[in-house]
Amino acid sequence: MQKETQSFRQSFAILRWYAHPEWKRVLLLLVLLLVAIGLQLLQPRLLADFIDLATGEVTETTLGGLSNLTAVAILFILAAVTYQVFAAAAAYVTQDVRWRTTNELRADLAQHTLHLDMAFHNARTAGEMISRVDEDVNTLSNFFSQFIIQIFGNGLLIAGVIVVLFRQDWRIGVGFIGFVIVTGAILNYVIKLAIPSWEAFLAMGARLFGFIEERLAGMEDIRANGAAAFTMLRLHQTLREQYVVEQKGFALGMLTFTTTQGLFRVGTTLGLGLGGWLYLQGSVTIGTVFLIITYSAMLQEPLRRLTQQLQDLQQAVAGVSRIQQMFMTEPDIKDDRHSPLRLPDGPLAVAFQNVHFAYTADKPVLHDLSFCLEPGEVMGLLGRTGSGKTTTTRLIFRLYEAQRGVVRLGNRPVPALPLAHLREKVGMVTQEVQLFNATIRDNLTFFNTAVSDRQIMAALADLELMGWFASLPSGLDTVLEAGGRGLSAGEAQLLAFTRVFLQDPGLIIMDEASSRLDPATEHLIERAVDKLLANRTAIIVAHRLKTVQRADTILILENGRTKEYGRRAELVNDPNSHFSQLLRTGLEEVLV
Repeated sequence: MQKETQSFRQSFAILRWYAHPEWKRVLLLLVLLLVAIGLQLLQPRLLADFIDLATGEVTETTLGGLSNLTAVAILFILAAVTYQVFAAAAAYVTQDVRWRTTNELRADLAQHTLHLDMAFHNARTAGEMISRVDEDVNTLSNFFSQFIIQIFGNGLLIAGVIVVLFRQDWRIGVGFIGFVIVTGAILNYVIKLAIPSWEAFLAMGARLFGFIEERLAGMEDIRANGAAAFTMLRLHQTLREQYVVEQKGFALGMLTFTTTQGLFRVGTTLGLGLGGWLYLQGSVTIGTVFLIITYSAMLQEPLRRLTQQLQDLQQAVAGVSRIQQMFMTEPDIKDDRHSPLRLPDGPLAVAFQNVHFAYTADKPVLHDLSFCLEPGEVMGLLGRTGSGKTTTTRLIFRLYEAQRGVVRLGNRPVPALPLAHLREKVGMVTQEVQLFNATIRDNLTFFNTAVSDRQIMAALADLELMGWFASLPSGLDTVLEAGGRGLSAGEAQLLAFTRVFLQDPGLIIMDEASSRLDPATEHLIERAVDKLLANRTAIIVAHRLKTVQRADTILILENGRTKEYGRRAELVNDPNSHFSQLLRTGLEEVLV
């Protein structure tokens, strides 16, 4: 109960926060809504007066003292048409406020997730993140869009009906107040039973999206390795789990629906009973009986809508709980954005001092790793898969934080540097180049409009890539397909090199960038690498010995520890060195 109340308060706290900048539109919406409710209450009163005039029970209406049936009919038509206009206007303004507020929430949530650590993202699939950022916010958006009209508006309508019924006869008012209270209490109890099921349903939906996203991304490998049958089996199992969760939610939803319909029948019976009894006593006219029955039916519609909105509120509360969890998740890597510490221009020194790191407490990846790379030097980083090569580069980039020891860049502790500044000074090129469905220009600049075409062309010329550029059908305006489809691995690497060159970092990290290329393309890229590394410090993560020919120093890791470290020339000339033995035997497979 306490958890549900807290989530409910969080829902409205978020609503207030994001709706506050739209207060003028919200105020307009309230005015439209109040006028629409007044006109809705007026229509049954006009019909009751019309009936009493037609039957001769009264000689003039209670509103305006009209005695002409045509005048009453015209007034009713005007009220009905005007009501529809105001109701439509209120619905339009509601949708406008909805999209303005929840799009801002969606943007804030997406930005927050972008600043969370790699550990957070590695623990979640892309499908789950899409569900969190889009579906949960969309659920809340649906609630926002209907909250004022369906909950606030219908609450005012119910209050208005009760007031009018009290003015007709206090006994009618008391009877329907009791009906509203009992109905609200019962529906509230039934609806609360369904909230845990909605939370489970949303969580299951995120799991399903994550499963489908992962399998679609790995479709090529699934087909190549004959895993389609197993994938379908796992999909069936996941859908079965979702079916069980959804059926439970559906059963509780039907309980809510059945209870609602039963209570509405009680309301209709109450209206008929009270109206007939008072008419037989001569206390009311036949028009007033019609008014009582109409208002009793009018109470049912807002109560039904409130029930529906309370069901949406279940989903909204569940979604808000997940959104709140996301916002409350803080990155483990703290960013001192206001730190005045800056890295110098030009090549940067790199130093590890007794660095220890583990992704999980029971499985250390790096053990007391120490090395020093002077500015302008190139280090070849070798080792088997799982030896800690990639982890070492991630610590420099601060994708993760070392548990012990110090990582220094440019003789400055990496944790003391603002993250944005640090990542401006470190360029990274990996085997998997991320490309977007956008122009070559946008893919090279990462959508940074401050980078001019002249700078891009100068970078291509410096890297001796003008021949490749000439092959592009529309030059910088050439639009790439999603994921870079249509580009070869070599062309994707050329784009990655140009990105880094435009960034002009002091340290470049290359993770075997040419391991999948044909000899001709590799030769082109080797020339680009020479240009890229000129007057810069570099760490080359290598799986092939040929790749580290340009290295000044060699670091070989084994199980997260330094197996060998020294100047490449000295290691080559030392017959007892591990690196020299690898060169003599050509056992490159020990590095993979």
